[in-house]
Amino acid sequence: MAQKFAKDQPQGFTNKIERVAIVGAGGFVGKILAEALVATGKHTVTAISRAGSTNKLPDGVKVASVDYDDEDSLVAALKGQQFLAITMSVTAPPETQDKIIKAAAKAGVPWVMPNSYGIDHANESLAQESFTGRGVLAGIKSVEDAGFSSWITMCCSFWIEHSIAQLGCYGFDVANKKVTFFDDGNTRINMSTLSLCGKTIVGLLSLKELPEDENDLSPTISQWRNKPIYVSSFLVSQREMLDSLQRVTGTTDKDWTIDHEESKARWERGVKMMQGGERIGFTIAMYTRTFFPNGDGDFQSRNGLDNEVLGLTQEEDIDDASRRVVEMVGYGYNYMSKRY
Repeated sequence: MAQKFAKDQPQGFTNKIERVAIVGAGGFVGKILAEALVATGKHTVTAISRAGSTNKLPDGVKVASVDYDDEDSLVAALKGQQFLAITMSVTAPPETQDKIIKAAAKAGVPWVMPNSYGIDHANESLAQESFTGRGVLAGIKSVEDAGFSSWITMCCSFWIEHSIAQLGCYGFDVANKKVTFFDDGNTRINMSTLSLCGKTIVGLLSLKELPEDENDLSPTISQWRNKPIYVSSFLVSQREMLDSLQRVTGTTDKDWTIDHEESKARWERGVKMMQGGERIGFTIAMYTRTFFPNGDGDFQSRNGLDNEVLGLTQEEDIDDASRRVVEMVGYGYNYMSKRY
């Protein structure tokens, strides 16, 4: 696609994103994005919500009720929106996202962030073998097939708080002070705090949409047209996560049960569980594949990071994340039961 410049746009073009629609604004990721955008005071945020939904939405968010099976209702809700972020549950029917994206194209929404908040989907083997690629790539294909909007994905890897607190993810059972290291536990992967996702969307949508002209080299949203954004809070290993947990809980290795499992064998075990209909198998396979010692989970070495250009320059403290983990475990955090 040829580069566009603000100077060539029709009268009334403002070169900034003011109107943002979010699907899933009351959910795990959508709530974080919505709250962060509302807090800036620069954006009108509209939740695209199924009619009759009882999900609690963040203060300051407008609501557009829709019927996902009625394209006209979706188009009407999306008319005039400049940016659409889709944050749906992994259990949502895949055709729902396709319907939303097609409606966004008909409504003239120029930018769509499909349901992709995780690993590097541009790494084909990782995307395929972690079983996350099919859903992410389907969203991207829907945008491209619709032929109007441009897509941007957020590659932030796994959320550190959720992934330590939730059993089956990073191998931790914090409540019982147990951990299973994949291989030797020293493979480093990128990961992010939940709040970084909110900061990322704010950083992105605070930029100009387009360069003013061919001489404008300042960062713009358009530089990620049909590309992923790569952001990360930490590049750390399971061993370093355990070290952090021990610092905030005043424990040592003597207080923990530490086991080991070869990563490929664990991944294969997860795949077999998936094939047998065990839901936890997907989680085990997805996470373990990212920890393979081939460097696939370290996307910053492969692609670099966009943190600085998005204004994410403040260094985060892994011990703060560990303290949040301890709090989450204390109140019985369970993603599947929606206890956030």
